[in-house]
Amino acid sequence: MPYEIFIGLRYTRAKRRNHFISFISLISMLGVALGVAALIVVLSVMNGFQTELRTRILGVASHVQINGMDGDLPNWSRVAMEAGAHPEVQAAAPFVQAQSMLSVDQEVRGVLVRGIEPMLEERVADFARYMQSGKLDDLKPGEFGIILGSELARALRVHLGDKVTVIAPQGSVTPAGVVPRLRAFTVVGIFEVGMFEYDSGLALVDLGDAQKLYRLGDRVSGVRLKLNDLFDAPRVAREVAGMINADAYVADWTRSHANFFRAVQIEKNMMFIILSLIVAVAAFNIVSTLVMAVTDKQADIAILRTLGARPGSIMTVFIIQGALIGCIGLGLGVVGGVSLALNIDVVVPFIERLLGTQFLAKEVYYISELPSELQWGDVWGVTLIAFVLALVATLYPSWRAARVNPAEALRYE
Repeated sequence: MPYEIFIGLRYTRAKRRNHFISFISLISMLGVALGVAALIVVLSVMNGFQTELRTRILGVASHVQINGMDGDLPNWSRVAMEAGAHPEVQAAAPFVQAQSMLSVDQEVRGVLVRGIEPMLEERVADFARYMQSGKLDDLKPGEFGIILGSELARALRVHLGDKVTVIAPQGSVTPAGVVPRLRAFTVVGIFEVGMFEYDSGLALVDLGDAQKLYRLGDRVSGVRLKLNDLFDAPRVAREVAGMINADAYVADWTRSHANFFRAVQIEKNMMFIILSLIVAVAAFNIVSTLVMAVTDKQADIAILRTLGARPGSIMTVFIIQGALIGCIGLGLGVVGGVSLALNIDVVVPFIERLLGTQFLAKEVYYISELPSELQWGDVWGVTLIAFVLALVATLYPSWRAARVNPAEALRYE
């Protein structure tokens, strides 16, 4: 073993004279470990929130949506066939969408009514997994059934089998003037996506019933597409726009819900920066440890220099000592952070039971469990940053050790 490594490892323990330096080394290790573990866990939780948000939005929305310019798309089957020719398009489904009002007794709510073809809709969205009662197939043409979001049903105080009146914005002209078009619908299902926007403001009806209500004939509002890879949506949307022969515009989920995902990404980046500062503070504790070690070992450094050790070798000794402290802390932090991130669904409920509280109450938050998704790219990034910070922290004390004058250090020995 090279003597620089041997002495660096021996100095890390500092058993002989100064136990305080050993204690400071331990604190530095624990500081790096805690900062690294916290950074890994927080990034995993932010990834989990991002995935959960994306899953819930795309359970109702679509990867790509082809909309008629005036909310009116004729010959939708041809458009769906042309879009379906793209190799990345997995399924297509037509829809009719319009703002309306629902009325029950004295309660009135503004909603977005979406007419769907149940068999085709199941291929492009995941409504089936969010159904609390009833099922999507209960929407049958001519029966005027309606499926409501859970918050909307609660606000209107309706249950399965109850009647609601849908008031269409387009009125009928009569001798008495323009009269709003009304139609009674029967509640055949209730869904809960877990996002207030949809649970409180979306109602589903059969495509044919929506066409009759809004007097569209055979026309629809647009076509929804599901892709093999949702992250290819921007590219596929551009390519599909050039493939279809219709007066329509094409939008993908990254544009229609950009604010949600941009907000989560910004929060993740800010948390990464803030927690990296915690790792930096812990890493630079190594500076104080090494400065005290250099002061404590001046006589030893002087003896090594008189025996022929070069300044570079002295510098290497203390770099190894600081790097060892950083690497041990880094290893503990990575193991602890990865373990906690992978088992957060067990650890958080245990802490909640221990403290007798609930961090994400169901009646307040729609995501009632803390999601976590460990991405190894984040782990390697955190590891690299922590290692570089720990290594940088060793440079100044090591440089000071290399500049120790043997004559001055041994004058009073």
